[in-house]
Order: sequence, then C-alpha cells, then structure tokens
Amino acid sequence: MFAGLAFAGGGNRCYWQGGFYETVAPRIGLAPRRVVGASAGAFAMLYTALGLGPTVRERVREGCLGRTSEMDWRGFRQGGRLFPVGEMYRTLLTELFTPENLAALQAQGDFLIAISRPPRFWPLPVAAALGIGAYQLEKRLRRPVHPTAGRRLGFVPDLIRLADCTTPEELIAALMASAAVPPFMPAGLVDRRAALDGGLVDSAPAWALTELEQAGEPTLVLLTRPFAEVPSVPGRTYARPSQTIPVSQFTIRNWEGIRFAYELGIRDGEDFLRRMEVATRTG
Repeated sequence: MFAGLAFAGGGNRCYWQGGFYETVAPRIGLAPRRVVGASAGAFAMLYTALGLGPTVRERVREGCLGRTSEMDWRGFRQGGRLFPVGEMYRTLLTELFTPENLAALQAQGDFLIAISRPPRFWPLPVAAALGIGAYQLEKRLRRPVHPTAGRRLGFVPDLIRLADCTTPEELIAALMASAAVPPFMPAGLVDRRAALDGGLVDSAPAWALTELEQAGEPTLVLLTRPFAEVPSVPGRTYARPSQTIPVSQFTIRNWEGIRFAYELGIRDGEDFLRRMEVATRTG
C-alpha cells in the first residue's frame, strides 16, 4: 500500500512508532520499498523491521530498573561520561545488530539512515550548540512538522544506505551519528567526517521519499508529536500520536513513560486502521 515509509526522530517518544508499526503493518501488509529514519526513528525503523520490538523493550525496561538519575557522577569522576545514555544505546545496538541481522535487513529492503553534516569550517562544538539551539527555538516558537532552521544555518542532509554497510560496526556508527546530540549523545563520525543528529536538518525525513511521491507512489510518515496540522503533500499520509507523550527524549529511568509511548502507539494504530477501513468503504 505504501511504497515509502519515514520514521521521525524523538528519542524515547519513538517507542510510539513501535506500537503503531506492530499494530498496523501486519494488518495492511506494510512492505515499503524504501524506508528512512532519523535519530531514534532510525533505530525504530530497523528493530521493527526485524520484529525485535519485544526484545528491545525488555532490554530498555531492565536498563531503567533501579535508576534514580539521568547522570552518572561517579563514572564521570572516574573519566567516563556524565550522561550514560549514549553508551547504553551503543551497547543495545551492538547486541541487536549482529552480522545475521544486518544481512536480513539488507535482503528485506532499501533502508536509509538520515544524518546531518555540520558546516565544514565550523568547530564541531560550536556547530552542535548552534544547531541544537536553533532546532529547539524553532520547535518552541513555530512547532513545524519539518524544521528548516538547520538548513538555513548551513547543515546539510545526508543519507547512509544500509546496503552500503559492510559490517555491523558501520551500521552502529551510522545509527549513533544519526542520534548525536551532545552532551547527551556523542558526536558521530561517518566516512571520516563529522555527523550529528539527522533531526537537525529535518526531524521527519520525508524529503528522502520525494522521488517516490513525484512518481505518484504513496508514502507514510510516522511522527512522534501530536501536531495540530500537518502539510498537505499529494500521496503522503502522516500518522501522529493522539496526545503528547509524557517522556523525556533521553531518560534512562522512566520506564512507565516509555511503556505509555508504546501502548499509545497501539491504540493510535487501531484508530488508524479503523479510519482506513471507513475510507475504503466510502471511497
């Protein structure tokens, strides 16, 4: 039904996409030829394609147990990172994306991971600070589905094709780069060039599906915020949470918030299927 599928970023809000996908995909036979994801949406894109949602959620639940802070002061004093979420994320990626799972994904379809390339002659800390600051400001003032501040600052979108990843390490590097939001998530390095969160250019990377849309093929974009309005693009369908998801993007201790995101995705997926059924009957 949908030739292209896009997963927006949003940190832990992306577990909504897991619930939505697991509910909708088997019922409509969702098998897009091209799939793109940004930030944590790129992770959701891949683990859902592998059917590993239950495994991911169990690992996340275990990681949240007993935690009372998002920061690790003891580890920081010993030379580690103040925010352990980045290393926890890398560990999870390493566990999941084995050579066998990489091969299975490459045989399944054309998966694209969206990253942002900072302006070439800016020091990376400056580029990261300005890019993240501009994104946050634009989000608060305008709440656009597709932000534009990053491009205006000189950030350039780039895509890492899963088919070009020869090892799990290359795939993990691309996923880490796509979610790179210092200081929470470390800056990325892809093809020996700096890379930052794909959302700094566009948190919902439907731009990577434009070729399909121009050819008259339908696409589906999975957002992670309950936008009041979405753009009207011929052939494009947006799916979004029915309410604000009350969970921090980088939390490592709020399992209840993460579970809420997933369960809301299930409910919204059921509503989406009902609307599709009505549209089919009346169309």
